[in-house]
Amino acid sequence: MRVLLADSGWLATDASTLSDEDDLYAAGLTSHGSVNLMLALEERYGVEFPENLLRRRTFESIAAIRAAVAGLLDGAPGGTGAG
Repeated sequence: MRVLLADSGWLATDASTLSDEDDLYAAGLTSHGSVNLMLALEERYGVEFPENLLRRRTFESIAAIRAAVAGLLDGAPGGTGAG
């Protein structure tokens, strides 16, 4: 997750130094960076983010992203935990 974040999120902060709960937007994640990150996550995990997960809260922390991806991988409609 941190590698994808570092490669796709365009953060101003080294992703390896962030905790799971750190605010990624405070670390420099932009809306454009979050779209790049979402596309990288979709490709990496073979999932598609539904419209209800295309919001700021879904990408606000590593924990939130992990919960969204886990929900998608578990087949929960619209993912879990980040909506």
